[in-house]
Amino acid sequence: MKIVLLETLQIGSDINYDCLNGFGEVIAYEQTNTYEEMRERIADADIIIVDQFPINEQSIGKANKLKLVTMTSTGTNFVDFDYTNKAGIAVANIRGYSTNSVAQHTFALLLYLYEKIAYFDYYVKKEEYVNDTFNSSFSVKFHELCGKTWGIVGMGQIGVQVAKIASAFGCKVIYNSPSGNPHNTDYPHVQFEELLSESDIISVHTPLTEKTAEIFGYEEYKKMKRSAYFINVARGGVISEKGLAKALEENLIAGAGLDVLTAEPMSPECALRPFKDSSKLVITPHMAWASVESRTRAMEEVYLNIRSYLNGEKRNLCR
Repeated sequence: MKIVLLETLQIGSDINYDCLNGFGEVIAYEQTNTYEEMRERIADADIIIVDQFPINEQSIGKANKLKLVTMTSTGTNFVDFDYTNKAGIAVANIRGYSTNSVAQHTFALLLYLYEKIAYFDYYVKKEEYVNDTFNSSFSVKFHELCGKTWGIVGMGQIGVQVAKIASAFGCKVIYNSPSGNPHNTDYPHVQFEELLSESDIISVHTPLTEKTAEIFGYEEYKKMKRSAYFINVARGGVISEKGLAKALEENLIAGAGLDVLTAEPMSPECALRPFKDSSKLVITPHMAWASVESRTRAMEEVYLNIRSYLNGEKRNLCR
């Protein structure tokens, strides 16, 4: 049995994968950049582990021994399932490993904006607070979350965790299911238009699908409260970056926190790149999921996927 890890840098050099050694020969590469590299490295592999490298006939078509592709991620938009199904190659992702980490980061982004942390940090660091005779920082106002309406788009595991935390802050939680199949009965499901107009905070936790592509554009931001904050920790493609940039420039919403972009790393052409006002926009480099605990769980999930497959059990198998 030969297992090849193709993108270990995507889960971190500090994460140990010795747990895989019991399955057979394990070969690890920090990064795989081209189809040619991929084909060479997996030519005689039985199982491969990838993060986001495209899985299609061009990349794996000559790997005649390949039986299983398992990911160190959840999204499957880079997999050609028509080909893997035809070739009889099983594909498994990992699920639930980053729920706590992403929910935590959702609030880190929101509170940074909501409590004007960028302003107050700069206020102190430029030494205006030294020997200050009165608290002139009152000119910049912030509010409590308690009593505010938190709108959630996508009430999966992460959405539910965010809802619980928001409720603990005293927020009223409402949600919209873009799939049109709301299953959660703990919080009221509302139409998308109502969520836009009623929410003081909106956070997005939905997969990127045909239904959710650019569901947040300029027209949607126009329907939100001017005091509202927008958080996206799902996928960059669920928003129009040009639309958000225009909305922020026109003060249609109070601020936005993003952990994901349409192109990652950030494209030089990204419409949000010129926006430098940290009191209105904060962007982190797709790391909401990446706590040490989350990345450790990710490798444990990969191990369990392989073990289950070898035991003839179905675990996290995709289409």
